[in-house]
Amino acid sequence: MPVVAAVVGLNAELLYAARMNKDLFGGSDRLALMQTFVRIVEAGSLSAAADQLGTTQPTVSRRLQALERALGLRLLQRSTHEMTLTADGERCLGHVRALLATWAGLEEDMQEAQVAPQGTLRVLVPHAFGQDQLVGPLVALLQRYPGLSVEWLLQDRWPDFAGEHLDCAVHVGQVSDPGVVARHVAEVPRIVVAAPGVAALLPASAEVEALRSLPWLALRTYYRDEVVLTGREGTHCRFPVRPRMSTDSLHALRNAALAGLGAAIMSAWLVRDDLAAGRLVQLMPAWQAPSLPVYLVYPQAQFYPARLRLFLQAMREAMPDVAGMLAR
Repeated sequence: MPVVAAVVGLNAELLYAARMNKDLFGGSDRLALMQTFVRIVEAGSLSAAADQLGTTQPTVSRRLQALERALGLRLLQRSTHEMTLTADGERCLGHVRALLATWAGLEEDMQEAQVAPQGTLRVLVPHAFGQDQLVGPLVALLQRYPGLSVEWLLQDRWPDFAGEHLDCAVHVGQVSDPGVVARHVAEVPRIVVAAPGVAALLPASAEVEALRSLPWLALRTYYRDEVVLTGREGTHCRFPVRPRMSTDSLHALRNAALAGLGAAIMSAWLVRDDLAAGRLVQLMPAWQAPSLPVYLVYPQAQFYPARLRLFLQAMREAMPDVAGMLAR
């Protein structure tokens, strides 16, 4: 049995026992006691927790006492003016939150067969992908599940999962953060392009090294002052550039290339129509920049809600078939 499944199974058994075994807890539901304990800590006082739970302060106090009595531990240190966690309370809080998260995930998982996923996902997506390539798969998912909604946030940067309450992100480029789950789902081919006027600056018989003599544009996210290309036989060419313009926007880079400002390394899917119409020309077709990996990235957790699992599955299935992408 996988480790995560074993842990979830163990926690589910403990929580079931918490539901059923009330004798040791004065007739109280142990799960309710744990929920009350967390609410007291987060609210900052017994009275505030009682207001949030829609009950009375004496009831909240009795629940806390029942939990402390059952565990044989003092969880909170209370005085007239303040309330603080004891060392045992700190440890207990971590375990309780994990157990409650498992229970919430277990309930959702058991209901999934009968109830369509509900709620909102916050997803960070690169601008170009988010505006073009991935809208189709997203729309298909939302049409299939009417109770699901998505906040589709377009930013070309690394996600701040905790600070922005993000559920997941689509990330183009390497992932170096060991604290996240990163699923490699596709590759983005990249080619060298320029407007016909810029391409005409190259002699007809020019070798790849002649590209360094052209005016250049740079996409700061992936290259700034150096171009690296790979030939069909695995050979490499590397040369410095001094960009006439650098940007962090793929669309701005394309528009500058169309205007004849310089050569650029572009995602092949973005300039496909421009190449077909002759607005751009592919330079040195036997050479390409290294393709960029595409990852689905999300925080590590013991259990994931159904809406997130469905989104990840839909994107994993769609990515290799998106126009201009390569299966990993």
